[in-house]
Amino acid sequence: MLIKPSKKNLKAFLEDIRATVKANKQAKQENLIRLLNPKITGWANYHRGAVAKESFTKVDHEIWKLLWQWAKRRHPQKGQRWIKDRYWMIKGSRDGVFSTETKGMNGQPETVTLVKAGDTKIRRHIKIRGEANPFDPQWETYFEERIGVKMQQSLKGRRRLLNLWREQDGNCPICNQKITELSGWHTHHLVWRSKGGSDGNANRVLVHPNCHRQIHSQKLEVAKPVLAREL
Repeated sequence: MLIKPSKKNLKAFLEDIRATVKANKQAKQENLIRLLNPKITGWANYHRGAVAKESFTKVDHEIWKLLWQWAKRRHPQKGQRWIKDRYWMIKGSRDGVFSTETKGMNGQPETVTLVKAGDTKIRRHIKIRGEANPFDPQWETYFEERIGVKMQQSLKGRRRLLNLWREQDGNCPICNQKITELSGWHTHHLVWRSKGGSDGNANRVLVHPNCHRQIHSQKLEVAKPVLAREL
């Protein structure tokens, strides 16, 4: 069974984009981009767990056609090459990026670029193993790893991970070495979930993957690290 964005949903989304573009015929390019980006990002993120790559490509093409008509309507006396050079830039190896240069909040030059639904990475839902039991201590590591992956896939989860990292001053409480993107990390429950522990940050620490395996294999006791500034 393949789950795809429905035709009705796709049509409703494109109608919303069309209405936004139509209502902003005289808007600056950067303002139009800032109106469209949240809509495109939100819709694409909602469907990224489905078989949606083909739908994403179709959406990007339809939006390109809407923006081309928007640009031509603003400059009826100009040729296609002029319009393309005015509103579409070359970004890296990609040509035809709807983008413009403007001034940022601090007065410095800033590039505002329209996001593409097709750039959203598809993330498949990984099923829980049929024999896994969250109340069985032998599956504790398995569920902790699933929760860690899930946290990294959301803004709220990444903030919680960053708060944990700051609480520990970036150090692993087992080996006292730095936790970095290169070393990787796991989240560990001080009181195991299988024994009634919560998912809150007060019951979690970040540890290296190898240290995490040692905790469970050697039954090590782990506590929240106490930073020097807290003494």
